[in-house]
Amino acid sequence: MSWSIIFRLAWRNLWRNHRRTLIMLSAIALGLWGMIWMTALMRGMVDQMIDSSIKTLSGHIQIHAAEYLDDPSIEHIIPSVSASPALQALLADDEVVAWSERIRVPAVIRSERDVLAITLVGIDPVREQGLSFIGDSLSAGIPLESVNDNKLIVGKKLLERLQTKLNRRVVVMSQDPDNTIAERGFRIAGVFDTDLQSTETSYVFAGLETVRKMLKMGSGVSEISLLGHDYRDLTQLLDKTRAAVISDVEVKTWLEQDPYMASMLGVMDGFVLVWFAVIFLALSFGLVNTLLMAVFERTREIGLVQALGMKPPNILFMVLIESIIMLLIGLLAGNLLSWLTILPLKDGIDVSVVAEGMELAGMSSTLLPAVKLYDVVLANTLVLVLGIAASIFPAWRASRKVPIEAITRVWQ
Repeated sequence: MSWSIIFRLAWRNLWRNHRRTLIMLSAIALGLWGMIWMTALMRGMVDQMIDSSIKTLSGHIQIHAAEYLDDPSIEHIIPSVSASPALQALLADDEVVAWSERIRVPAVIRSERDVLAITLVGIDPVREQGLSFIGDSLSAGIPLESVNDNKLIVGKKLLERLQTKLNRRVVVMSQDPDNTIAERGFRIAGVFDTDLQSTETSYVFAGLETVRKMLKMGSGVSEISLLGHDYRDLTQLLDKTRAAVISDVEVKTWLEQDPYMASMLGVMDGFVLVWFAVIFLALSFGLVNTLLMAVFERTREIGLVQALGMKPPNILFMVLIESIIMLLIGLLAGNLLSWLTILPLKDGIDVSVVAEGMELAGMSSTLLPAVKLYDVVLANTLVLVLGIAASIFPAWRASRKVPIEAITRVWQ
């Protein structure tokens, strides 16, 4: 029997019971939509948390003095990029998307009304573009223009706590290499606004050379931050970075510096597989039951076509083709439904009613679904392959019928 005849029979058999077929198609489409939709939401949440972590002065890779992370003081500095030809060559590599060097030290800021502990960060504002949040989070005032800029950029929440205003003067105090107090007056020129209030209250920014002069330090820096192409795959860039630095310098990825976010990434990958498995198990029971019922209803017919010469393998293929057609139509509808429901939300879902809780998790009040091609392909492949596997049993039962017993509706 030709494949065209088997396919035609399978197509006609599929639509004999329209209601049952449509219910199963709806279940497949909704199941796939559930896989893609929920995964897109979870991926979006985790991506926002990771992006927030990386942009909060982390980057993908950071270079510090060996003792700096345990004691982030002015004493633990590393040579500037300009003093290391090997590092300069690395930073010119195509794998480095952006980089910047910073001075980051504990400090105190004093306004006319309050005194608060902060972290003073000296930056090159040009190099911070695309690397950290400070490049695009200014909500008021003017940005820093160069490493010699003597203005100060503070967070919106810190401005409130200091009970001061834009363009007012504040005093910043820290410790110089001789363990004496170094202080300088700054005018607040800009205010940044981020998703996390803790970031707004923790950091203030000034020009790198301005901070260096204030602290009476040499040409060293506290850290060098690098941004690669993919936050998941940093092995090659990490190896090159470690080969380019001196032995007493510590090189760490964002995963090592933020173990909480690293664990969240692992949990998310595990969640996707578990979620897909749960949805498919629910679908598989419906699929197997639908095909078994279809086979049972056609018991006498199957026995008759066998008696007329149709071979058991052809019957098996006919039932399998019914399943494949149903799966393909359901997957097409599910992908279309996913696209129609996610596309209108490309600008995000407003969850400001739970903004405080979202902030604690490191996310903004706007949730952006993130559809990954890998997740879509995985969901479709899983449903198709395992759906076919689940259909083998009903197809095998149909092909095992004895013509005489099938015609008299004796179910083996």
